Amino acid sequence: QLQLVESGGGLVQPGGSLRLSCAASGFTLDYYTIGWFRQAPGKEREGVSCISNSGSRTNYANSVKGRFTISRDNAKNTVYLQMNSLKPEDTAIYYCAAVWTPVQYTCVMPSSFYTSWGQGTQVTVSS
Repeated sequence: QLQLVESGGGLVQPGGSLRLSCAASGFTLDYYTIGWFRQAPGKEREGVSCISNSGSRTNYANSVKGRFTISRDNAKNTVYLQMNSLKPEDTAIYYCAAVWTPVQYTCVMPSSFYTSWGQGTQVTVSS
């Protein structure tokens, strides 16, 4: 089965940067759409960004647009989320998720469509 492991979280000051990684094992990611989600204390899980299987389609939540960049390297079986200009409201546990998509789709879909999830990595933005 496909397994996902997130890494790269930590404590940063406002305005700082982090790069999160989502490494896959069990299967290659060539035919998987990948999404990044986050959940802050007292709030519901929300979609942050997603990328299609080919990498040609991406989407970002309005709250992170212009600050975050999603990318993938299928040769390394890894998806990345570069986070710049971090704000305290970005504090959350960040999860990556995958769903098999053998044909090209837009990456936008509800979280319930994703079939594989990582354990999450904590991002804390505080001074």
